Amino acid sequence: MFLNVKQALAVNITNPGPGFFISYPDNSFAGLLYKLINFLLAVVGLITILFVIYGGFLYITSRGEEEQATAGKKTLTNAIIGLVIVILSYTVIAVIYNTLS
Repeated sequence: MFLNVKQALAVNITNPGPGFFISYPDNSFAGLLYKLINFLLAVVGLITILFVIYGGFLYITSRGEEEQATAGKKTLTNAIIGLVIVILSYTVIAVIYNTLS
């Protein structure tokens, strides 16, 4: 009727998300390289998001100044292109790693 303390403490709790992006259990050089590339792509992705915010800020605060509005649009366009490149490079790396391993 009552739960034993040993039974209560014997519960096996596992981490539902043990990896960064995609988790691979191997400790090989390829797995390490894959995790390093994923980390670098995440950092570059965060930087591009900051550039999107900066470009939007420039565009919104241009107050009719054509030069600043153009600079904001150009920054936004380049940041979005960079974000697409980061997403595509992550996809290509994931496909290549899954194919080779």
